[in-house]
Amino acid sequence: MKVISAKAPTDTRGQILKAAFKEFYRNGFQGGSLNHIVQEAGTTKGALFHHFDGKNDLGYAVVEEVIRPRIRARWLDPMADSIDPVADLKRTLQKFMRELENGRLVQGCPLNNLAQEMSPLDEDFRKRVENVYAEWRRCLETAFTRGIKAGKVRKDISPCNVAAFIVAAQAGIIGLGKNSQSQGLMKQASEAFFGYLDSLKP
Repeated sequence: MKVISAKAPTDTRGQILKAAFKEFYRNGFQGGSLNHIVQEAGTTKGALFHHFDGKNDLGYAVVEEVIRPRIRARWLDPMADSIDPVADLKRTLQKFMRELENGRLVQGCPLNNLAQEMSPLDEDFRKRVENVYAEWRRCLETAFTRGIKAGKVRKDISPCNVAAFIVAAQAGIIGLGKNSQSQGLMKQASEAFFGYLDSLKP
């Protein structure tokens, strides 16, 4: 007779995090339902509270263990060894836009969504979100510093300032798409952004 083993604790925790990310992304943190999360995860509230002290603790873990790796994979990893950040940034954003064209729902950036909703309300949320944004800016600053040395970027630009603007611009473009539900408007904004990136070339 086949014996079905119970989920390992780490697997249960991972399923809860995955379900919580989906719920918070869809309905916001404040509107997110713990009942929906445990139902989606196929577990119980008892299991949820075994792994997390409460809803806020779960939200912090979503930022650090789900959203942060997603931001890294999508926006930071393509720039990690870049010596031509202008070309690599354009390529990364174009890939994102193609995914939208293939039917991906425009729900905005999960990091920016939480920043807008929770940073004014919860300092621990704000700090965790800002840590992700700071890592993103550092990655771009380093990439543009390499780009200057490689002769792919103008020597008179400030990598720190450019990095700050680019993160703000990317978050803004995605937020524009979320609010307007218009891929066409996102494309217009992206083309203007690409024009700015091209202005950074020597």
